[in-house]
Amino acid sequence: MGKNCYGKNAKDVIIEVPVGTVVYVEPEHTFLCDLNEEGKEFVVAKGGRGGRGNACFKSPTNRTPRVAENGLPGEKKILTLELKLLADVGFVGFPSVGKSTLLSIISNANPEIADYPFTTIAPNLGVVSLKDGRSFVAADLPGLIEGAHQGKGLGLQFLRHIERCRVLVHVIDISSEDGRDPIKDFEIINEELKSYNLRLMERPMVIVANKMDDPGSELLLEYFKEQIGDKYKIFPVSALERKGLEPLLFELANLVDSTPEFPLFNEVEGDEKVFTYESNKDDEKGYIITRPSAHLWVIKGDRIEKIYKMTNISTEEGLMYLTTIMRKMGIEDELRSLGIQEGDIVKLVDFEFEYYD
Repeated sequence: MGKNCYGKNAKDVIIEVPVGTVVYVEPEHTFLCDLNEEGKEFVVAKGGRGGRGNACFKSPTNRTPRVAENGLPGEKKILTLELKLLADVGFVGFPSVGKSTLLSIISNANPEIADYPFTTIAPNLGVVSLKDGRSFVAADLPGLIEGAHQGKGLGLQFLRHIERCRVLVHVIDISSEDGRDPIKDFEIINEELKSYNLRLMERPMVIVANKMDDPGSELLLEYFKEQIGDKYKIFPVSALERKGLEPLLFELANLVDSTPEFPLFNEVEGDEKVFTYESNKDDEKGYIITRPSAHLWVIKGDRIEKIYKMTNISTEEGLMYLTTIMRKMGIEDELRSLGIQEGDIVKLVDFEFEYYD
């Protein structure tokens, strides 16, 4: 149709993801971008250049061109999107030590709470507000077990959410009702954090001795302090009775204020890769001709393949345009000099035709 078209401009395709999403390119699982801010955008795959419409081919000798270009194909990538929650403080510890109960009391979160292990099967976020006007975001991370860094339990699925936390709160069960050893539990979880790497053990950590309402908790707390020493601050609390929470919250707020963020991906300034382009004869021509068999000729090259992909050869005008370009590039003359015979097959990408002089 003679409508003087100049080619279509496609709109950007935008996929909205939660804040904290990290994008990797497969199959190498190469880091691409970290969408860790509200409104942050990143182009993960560029679209191809749009083709020219028939009006672009108008000339004094061709007033009504009936040829147009296709658009170039865009980039194709296989991506993995991984959400790493944006939380200032992360609660870690064995299942059923009271992490969810503690989070529900100090924040606006409503996690599921029950008296069986792995009640929490998804991380919960809550905003903690203090009397002095300060606030921070806390995350209740599902219970870890020994071997979590190797994927046991819910380990690998949720350990990644700890990566953004600036402060860790290690919640232990200081009661004697389950017969657990708080010292052993504390050492196992710390070993899992250390094995997961990413400098988790470099972050400030405080210990919450929960369930102080239990009759035997005082003696166990004294034993625990003797074994741990002065390396960590220990806050005895009772989430059930809501006791001992205020000193804990002020300490966490102070640590959040004084602790810088830990970057997930180390990007060294000035560490740039330099690529040197060296042209050769085939690159300058824009094509290379090979002969896989006696009667088959294959034309390859970035330039000629790009022209082919942008040419609509379903029309007679488009096919004539392609053959004209190939003739101007010298492809026809070179085929003759190489000894092509009538009836031989010439292949360009997925387009095959018989050669006739």
